[in-house]
Amino acid sequence: MILKSKLTEKLREAMAAVLPIVILVLILSFTVAPIPSGVLLSYLLGAAMLIVGMMLFSVGAEAAMEPMGELVGSRITKTKNLPLILGLGFLMGVMITVSEPDLQVLARQVQAIPNLTLIIAVAVGVGGFLVLALVRIFYKIPLRLLLFSFYALILGLTFLAPESFRSVAYDSGGVTTGPMTVPFIMTFGLGIAAIRSDSSAKEDSFGLVALCSIGPILAVLILSMIFRGDGADYTPLAITNVADSIELRALFGGGLPEYMREMLISILPITVFFCLFNFFLLKLSASHLSRIGVGLLYTYIGLTVFMTGANYGFMPAGAYLGQMLGETHYRWIIVPVGMLIGYLVVKAEPAVYVLMRQVEDLTDGAITGKSLQLSMCLGVGLSVGLSMLRVMLGLNVLWIIVPGYVLALGMSFLCPKLFTAIAFDSGGVASGPMTAAFLLPMTMGFCTAMGGNLATDAFGVVALVAMTPLITIQGLGLVYRFKSRHPRQSTLLRDPFAELPNDAVIEL
Repeated sequence: MILKSKLTEKLREAMAAVLPIVILVLILSFTVAPIPSGVLLSYLLGAAMLIVGMMLFSVGAEAAMEPMGELVGSRITKTKNLPLILGLGFLMGVMITVSEPDLQVLARQVQAIPNLTLIIAVAVGVGGFLVLALVRIFYKIPLRLLLFSFYALILGLTFLAPESFRSVAYDSGGVTTGPMTVPFIMTFGLGIAAIRSDSSAKEDSFGLVALCSIGPILAVLILSMIFRGDGADYTPLAITNVADSIELRALFGGGLPEYMREMLISILPITVFFCLFNFFLLKLSASHLSRIGVGLLYTYIGLTVFMTGANYGFMPAGAYLGQMLGETHYRWIIVPVGMLIGYLVVKAEPAVYVLMRQVEDLTDGAITGKSLQLSMCLGVGLSVGLSMLRVMLGLNVLWIIVPGYVLALGMSFLCPKLFTAIAFDSGGVASGPMTAAFLLPMTMGFCTAMGGNLATDAFGVVALVAMTPLITIQGLGLVYRFKSRHPRQSTLLRDPFAELPNDAVIEL
């Protein structure tokens, strides 16, 4: 009965997240951007699979991925063996990153660097920065100090890297923190921080995703200066227009085993690691293990269905929509349309709900998930609008990235520290599989219609999606700081985990 109730709740959430963008694309397809019936049929089937996949993934993440991360984090901290803690942290960072399916896509894009070399470098980068994040928690190193130092290094290396690598380098920071990485790493940090008894422990549990997103950017920038070359050999997405329901079944039926295999490869390493960890240290009861096992099964099925629907349904529709809007006489319409699509797409990112839930739980609802989601939606909408404008005008991505990060880092000195940690975590969370499967193809389709350079003009949309929430969520932090009316709410801004009366919950 409890499981049925949970599935019903997550089904409602998934439908509320996916249906608005489905309706918007249908309106566009019947007005300014006609889409072939076969592509539209694939899109509708993909949307149904997204809803089912999100529902199952959300249930599985709550039942398995999040408890696993927190159990591992809290248990290894209790050993008080720092080399063991850091060694296991590095191993998990590498293992989870190699398991991310989006990393394989990134490796295929960068033709100048051997796939295995790029995958290992990015995975080591994530593992190394996860170790740094753990050291920060143990020694209470200010997050903004690390962010300022490493983003200054990134911006410096950017000007030394070949232009064709810059966009994909920043994109890599978003795609490698996907639905497998985010739930485990975020709750792993929570488990590590829980061992501390000071008032800032919960606050320091945020920031792991933020630091782990830096590793891939640095790895690609450094490799680009070693291998040089032309960066990437990008080709437009091949759009399959099915003629009938039999071809539709063959298209999705042929893609489903591929993603069943990919998701199995993704989830197997962390499952094996947890089983070994439980055997030697945790020793959980059989009933507890069975609940986690069922949760892992839900996660696996949910991700498989979600990725199949996104890549075989949403990706072709996004590419065709961008191409059609680029061929109209009023191309400028893609800027407001892109902003609206970006606003809606972030609601369909599975990892966004993990972040919302964790923020609400740790602040006892003082920071509401809805206000956090609204800030992310506004940020992603802005980023997609900027991406379309950049393609139209042929702007260099650095003209937006550099001022954006300078502004975000500057805001970190003004808003509450908790919001800075959440904001920089949200960048990696927002740029998930929906961004790669819909927004990037749409930008590529528009760029192709405009006759632009895919390597320098289209790529970079993931980077902007990962950047703008840093600004909007820290803006939310400033609102919390300067617009609070209740005297006890001022205490929250100094100590976000202070005990509040029931009527002191702040919402926008």
